[in-house]
Amino acid sequence: MSEADLKFAVVALSAIFFVIDPLANVPIFLSITTSCTPVQRRRIASRAAFATWLTLSIFALAGGLIFRAFGISLGAFKIAGGLMLLLMSIDMMRAQPSRTRTSAEEQEESRDRSDDIAIFPMAIPMLAGPGAIATVMVLMSRAAWVPARVGFVFAAVTITCVAAWLFMRSAANAARFLPKTLLRAFERIMGLLLAAVAVEFIAGGVRDMIHLG
Repeated sequence: MSEADLKFAVVALSAIFFVIDPLANVPIFLSITTSCTPVQRRRIASRAAFATWLTLSIFALAGGLIFRAFGISLGAFKIAGGLMLLLMSIDMMRAQPSRTRTSAEEQEESRDRSDDIAIFPMAIPMLAGPGAIATVMVLMSRAAWVPARVGFVFAAVTITCVAAWLFMRSAANAARFLPKTLLRAFERIMGLLLAAVAVEFIAGGVRDMIHLG
């Protein structure tokens, strides 16, 4: 493995993990599943994690087709995705729920519904939200279909979804043993790192747009 491949693997894992932010989703998961039994919570966690993995994998594979179908340049999408990540990172640094993931109205509606909430809003848009979708699509474009780098992107998606599943599956215990101050501090640190990734995306998009011009 070359140094460039290793650097790409680290960027892919950090970008996907920070934008999905499995740990920060624990309080939201507990709030949405207040009326659920422990067995139901574990089932919802499993389905939500799998739906997240499937959604991000589809967008990773079909990203190029989507670009061509809508006539979107890679540079423009990098800038748009970077701005989305930057907004999310600002909310994370302020320890506030980001409305780019899910709104209070969506969370309230999910509490009142009797059907499975694993897909909506748990998987979409809370975990596999616009920021996460934009991230995997941009990373796949940067991978340029090099087998090793494509594998790194899917490995990063898989690792992050497994982490999200583990956190949600043991959400009750995690919430009991992790103080809110610790969760907030961790979220702010991840927000700062995500902001740096967002700036890299925006800068890369600007360079692409200038090159095309």
